[in-house]
Amino acid sequence: MKFKRTVRDELSINITPLIDVVFLLLIFFMVTTTFSRETRLLVNLPEANAETAENEPTQIEIVVAREGNYAINGRALVNNRIETLVRGLELESGGDRNLPIILIADAEATHQSVVTAMDAIGQSGFTRLNIATQRPEDLEQSGNTPTNR
Repeated sequence: MKFKRTVRDELSINITPLIDVVFLLLIFFMVTTTFSRETRLLVNLPEANAETAENEPTQIEIVVAREGNYAINGRALVNNRIETLVRGLELESGGDRNLPIILIADAEATHQSVVTAMDAIGQSGFTRLNIATQRPEDLEQSGNTPTNR
């Protein structure tokens, strides 16, 4: 017995399950996606061989010592807590968040100390951060040549 196809017997593809799956995927991605706005700092990284930059008359200098101690414009802070660093920046800036910040870290300072200083700068609302480096000629003249390890 042969089956003949008539006009009434049309082939149809049911796409309802496909649409259901697409909607479920859409809902899944919408629920699992997080929309967060992170604060960003504008960081200027000078090259070690570049010419010495002219010092601006109004700037804030943060020095990170080898032991992780901080100093703002030559004045040492009483402790290494981020709250102290934020408060010191507020006092030194006088509320002017457009002042450039120069971060000078000892080569032997821990990464955490430098990151803490950068975090305090960001929390204080400053966006102009420069990280100071020393030219190789200056290292040789000062006698601070790195040792081979």
